[in-house]
Amino acid sequence: MTRQIHVIGAGLAGLAAALELSEQPGLQVTVWERTDRPGGRCWSFEDTRLGRVIDNGNHLILSGNGAVLDHAARIGAADRLEIAPEAALPFADLESGERWVLRVPSGLRDLTRGTGLREGLPRIALDAARLWAAPRTRSVAQAIPRRGGAWRDLWEPLTLAVLNAPPEVASAALLRAVLSRSLARGGAACRPVTAPEGLGHALIEPAVALLQERGVTVRYRAAVTGIEAEGGRAARLCFAREEPVPLGPRDGVILAAPPQVAAALLGLAAVPAPGLSILNAHFRVAPDLAALAAPVTGVIGGAAQWIFRRGDVLSVTVSAEEATPVAGMTREAALARLWQDVARTLGRLEAGYIAARLLRERAATFHTAPEDDAARLPMRSPLANLLHAGDHVRGPLPSTLEAAVLSGRAAGAAMLEAGGA
Repeated sequence: MTRQIHVIGAGLAGLAAALELSEQPGLQVTVWERTDRPGGRCWSFEDTRLGRVIDNGNHLILSGNGAVLDHAARIGAADRLEIAPEAALPFADLESGERWVLRVPSGLRDLTRGTGLREGLPRIALDAARLWAAPRTRSVAQAIPRRGGAWRDLWEPLTLAVLNAPPEVASAALLRAVLSRSLARGGAACRPVTAPEGLGHALIEPAVALLQERGVTVRYRAAVTGIEAEGGRAARLCFAREEPVPLGPRDGVILAAPPQVAAALLGLAAVPAPGLSILNAHFRVAPDLAALAAPVTGVIGGAAQWIFRRGDVLSVTVSAEEATPVAGMTREAALARLWQDVARTLGRLEAGYIAARLLRERAATFHTAPEDDAARLPMRSPLANLLHAGDHVRGPLPSTLEAAVLSGRAAGAAMLEAGGA
């Protein structure tokens, strides 16, 4: 009989796993997705209020994110991503009014130009050395005790953006892992990558199209409600609206669902706690106003943290919302506050916007405290034919697109390697 592999979850990790499996002839692969769309936390949609396609959330992709770039290439969508020509990110300090550009040196020649930060490279190097030496039980704030200009301009905004948590609780080891794949590798790994027509258009829709072309079945509105086990193996998938699916002796399951869903399906006691919310505000503006913004801008001293430009839409990201000035605000109040930050960043205080949309993603990541990092699920489950996939699965990186792709591909490869296991 044909070996069947069931992938539960059509997020980026699930799609990456299915793509890996689909390269092996002779397999029957089915992806089960509980919602009516693919992508998980990475998707795009036509917003009727804005009249534009927007992403549900902004993701900062860098040229060092090799797995994401390779994923785009494998699905024939490399041309749907744009890589900036240099490793430069403009920043605006709304309290002091200062502007600077963070430049990541690519070599000794670039070092003579400096980093653009208001604090010198020797101080930053000392902070980095402390971060690199910190044990896995330390938070970022414990690893870098000094509170100088680099803390406010670099370490705090990076921690919030990368780990979706304040540095007082976020894992130093997770930040170190991300920086070792980006800043530590120099400018060649730190050029911003954007998706002009949306992340769904670049990373999700072509993946689903390729899977279907290869004969993979993708089922939507098909929530798995239980996984029955017999003899130490997953034996049956149960659904809310479908008949149970029995698993043969050579069949396998890749569970690419959020950790709380995995815990409920398998009766797991310890999984990472849900993380904080991420707030995204999308403003449609006049084209001449949008032209004043860089593709990506970091903001210091305001409620906004990052501003992304795509066409005539300016999108603001606020990570760890519960720890920011917009926590608890109404939709109208939050939009007003964030637009004020956008207008100040652009130097056009009198400017207004045409339309706006506020999106709040609760528990946008797993909680990135050291103890939650330690509670991440291993790829291999107690069931011999079931593997976990997702950015919450044990690995060096936090909840990122890169981690999701790496985990999905690893699970797919491991399932193929297992053969009839």
